[in-house]
Amino acid sequence: MLESGARTGRLAPGERETLDAGVVDRDLEGWCSVVGHRRMGMVFGVRVTGGNAAGPQDSPKPAGPAEHGEQGGADGESAASAFDPMAEPAPGFTARDAALPPVSGDSGPRVHRRTLTVRETVREVAPGVRQTLWTFGGTAPGPVLRGRVGDTFEITLVNDGSIGHSIDFHAGALAPDRPMRTIEPGESLTYRFTAERSGVWMYHCSTMPMSLHIANGMYGAVVADPPQLPEVDREFLLIQSDLYLGGQGGTADADKVAALRSDAVVFNGYANQYAYDPPAVRTGERVRIWVLAAGPNRPSAFHVVGGQFDTVYHPAGRPFHRPTMKWPAGGARSSLGSSASAASTSSRAARRPR
Repeated sequence: MLESGARTGRLAPGERETLDAGVVDRDLEGWCSVVGHRRMGMVFGVRVTGGNAAGPQDSPKPAGPAEHGEQGGADGESAASAFDPMAEPAPGFTARDAALPPVSGDSGPRVHRRTLTVRETVREVAPGVRQTLWTFGGTAPGPVLRGRVGDTFEITLVNDGSIGHSIDFHAGALAPDRPMRTIEPGESLTYRFTAERSGVWMYHCSTMPMSLHIANGMYGAVVADPPQLPEVDREFLLIQSDLYLGGQGGTADADKVAALRSDAVVFNGYANQYAYDPPAVRTGERVRIWVLAAGPNRPSAFHVVGGQFDTVYHPAGRPFHRPTMKWPAGGARSSLGSSASAASTSSRAARRPR
């Protein structure tokens, strides 16, 4: 598209279209309007020669993405200006259920088959703040996949979105050229891997710009139980992620993602939701919390305020003792495992994660 507003439709691989820019009497800037592509270098210039053409110094400043259709903005209103970290959700608000269902089936290796469909959906991510999210299955984070070490996961990815997407499972160890390739709208692929190491592992879209796809909702968790994992009364999964708010109803702001300027850091996709609808446990119950730092940029130092963890697990299932866990976005120290670790609180009522 051109800064004048002239643009083509979105093109599939192999397609072409001629852009009628009308009468051009000054220099113009142009770029790909697919979100993130402009920042990755898909820009060009139209330079006018002869006559009284305006030079670059006389040309108006190129319009920003919210003004001329790059997907960061929808109706022009900034979602960041609508974000109030102290705002309360509407009456009747229900938080995303953080409870982690137990592993089903016998203890022997089994195959888990699941279809994840890419959908673009408008969701509230904080009170009064809406964003168009790219999702696996309509939610951000995507569906939780759980099994045991030795289990095989057969995942079919279906792209019902409007741009190319892909999927990468940290729980598997595969060459990326085929199973992690980008597929176009209307296409599908099957990704098969065996969970060889325990822990909670991130999955995400790896299509470039990858950080932007993650920031716009394309992430989730695979939980692989180690052998002889002790039983507990309750288990919860908390996935930490960053919000980079674009226009109200639009997609994430690519410039904010690149500059590491997050507007909020949240658990399970919604700001402060467990302050208003906290996970419920009974005094004396033993609780295990699985924590994943999905990022794409902010690290996590997870701690239950006023409480202590009596056990934290290495990815191999070996326990050690530490009150606070810390790891970078999308990864972890080797002692804690890639992406996150599993932890048990002491046998007392768990407090609200903030």
